[in-house]
Amino acid sequence: MVDTSHHSRRDDDERSESQMGFLDHLDELRTRIIRSCIAIGAGMLVAFIFVDRIAQFVLAPTLRMLPPGTSLIYTKPGEGFSFYLDVALIGGVVLAMPFVTYQVWRFIAPALYTNEKKFVIPFVILTTVGSLGGALFSHYILFPGMIAFFGTFNSKTMKFTPRLEDTFDMYKNLLLGMVVVFQLPTLVFFLAKMRLVTARFLWRHIDYAILIIFIMAAVLTPSTDPWNQTAFAAPMIGLYLLSIGIAWVVGPKREKETPGRADATKLRLVFAAAVIDQAWKRRHCGAGEFPRRA
Repeated sequence: MVDTSHHSRRDDDERSESQMGFLDHLDELRTRIIRSCIAIGAGMLVAFIFVDRIAQFVLAPTLRMLPPGTSLIYTKPGEGFSFYLDVALIGGVVLAMPFVTYQVWRFIAPALYTNEKKFVIPFVILTTVGSLGGALFSHYILFPGMIAFFGTFNSKTMKFTPRLEDTFDMYKNLLLGMVVVFQLPTLVFFLAKMRLVTARFLWRHIDYAILIIFIMAAVLTPSTDPWNQTAFAAPMIGLYLLSIGIAWVVGPKREKETPGRADATKLRLVFAAAVIDQAWKRRHCGAGEFPRRA
């Protein structure tokens, strides 16, 4: 008689183990999120101490591009306070970015092989440098250029007095977009490691990449000046070339063939060509023969 209780008990144990594994993943995710939020909160407190200097740093390029005698205004009672909170939040995210990136890596690391876990240092460095580079590009070049273009419509009939909330919302959106764009080298680094892209593939399609980059620059740049669009597209082209270099460095290298191995390869090719030639001749000879009459 078969002991069904033993099998049912083992099935229950396997089911509970799989369920506990899923719950462990949820608990790990919750722990990483809580630690990241604590780090952002601590960075926000530090940034709020210097919020006046940070706000002045954020608004300085924009204020320089406004028409003479123009300044930002706010029309809601809590708009100024919300602006300072947003500035402190951005400062907290910037200060906590390396720690948050490390927490993201720690969450996905258990699903990777041992030789893939050594990429934690390049991952943190590339994402941090890319985030800072995108933020600086948006802060010093992209957003002031847009404000300067919008300020050209200032006239006697139309007074350009931008609201603080609208201006800062545009600033945050462009900042986030450039941070994402500047993660291209990081993306290519891991795609090359996984052998999904190669430096030769990226170089072969560089003309399409430049076309797409100039289209993005035309969309992001309100000015129709080609020199202005080129100034916006040049850093993106530089990022693409840097990505090609990264893919060439970290991608798989072709093994150099030894003379004996090269001769063996040529011999196999000659043998295969001879076999194909003989089969082709036999096929044509067989097709050209007709049955003889007795």
